[in-house]
Amino acid sequence: MLVNSKKMLLKAKKQNQVVFQFNINNLEWTKCILEECEALKVPVILGVSESAIKYMGGYNVVSALVFSLVSDLEIKTDVCLHLDHGSSVESCRLAIEAGFNSVMIDMSKKPLQENIEIVKEVVELAKNQDVSVEAEIGSMGKITGSNLEIGTNTKKEDCMYFVSETKIDSVAAAVGTVHGIYRGKLNIDYDLIKDLASSLKVPLVLHGGSGLSLEVLKKCRDAGITKININSDIQEAWSKSVKEYLKENKEVIDPRKVIGSGFQAIKDVVREKININK
Repeated sequence: MLVNSKKMLLKAKKQNQVVFQFNINNLEWTKCILEECEALKVPVILGVSESAIKYMGGYNVVSALVFSLVSDLEIKTDVCLHLDHGSSVESCRLAIEAGFNSVMIDMSKKPLQENIEIVKEVVELAKNQDVSVEAEIGSMGKITGSNLEIGTNTKKEDCMYFVSETKIDSVAAAVGTVHGIYRGKLNIDYDLIKDLASSLKVPLVLHGGSGLSLEVLKKCRDAGITKININSDIQEAWSKSVKEYLKENKEVIDPRKVIGSGFQAIKDVVREKININK
């Protein structure tokens, strides 16, 4: 069933559980994630970046793809189609018009007040459309090649003001994680997570979940994180599996066999992450 993220996240917050967002890049990845979440009987958020939307052909293509798979695969678990890191009000508008259930507007690099004003525009767009809105405050770290760009953690008072002013449904706060897979020692501020989670009524989102151990993910959940985003972990597992397959099957030219050789790797990552809730 296709739903927005608000209800599933509020339920998870109340139960101290995590809902995972797994980013999709094509039909095959979407199918694998849906099948595994259906088997595990857990809700899932399918995140789609603007670059992935462009790669797949557009907002309407992505929406039709997800809606069709949910129908044809007879998916009964709750599924939310979510725009990840929308870079503009226009991008969010296009996603909403195409039938996305949720959008994230990321103006975190803007000054706080400007961030708030732009987010409020998106909240107004989503109003009466049964679409949930996520926004980000603070500056997350980022991996570019072998270089690490250090972020700036969110201040509690700024976050509370941000949520109060914008009326968003969930908030992504910078707490020490990075986008991409970081191999070094992370400095996650669990005390900040606890403070934010206990002070905010809306669910708290952790971006940069890839590269974190299951132990760290559990600690984030226990501190109060309700939604965790995973992308690079799946990309890494799929590509490793496909490379191994091609190394042993150099004569194969059928794209279904090539792409399909990484299916189990995708499902294994999904299952591994979701099982932290046990």
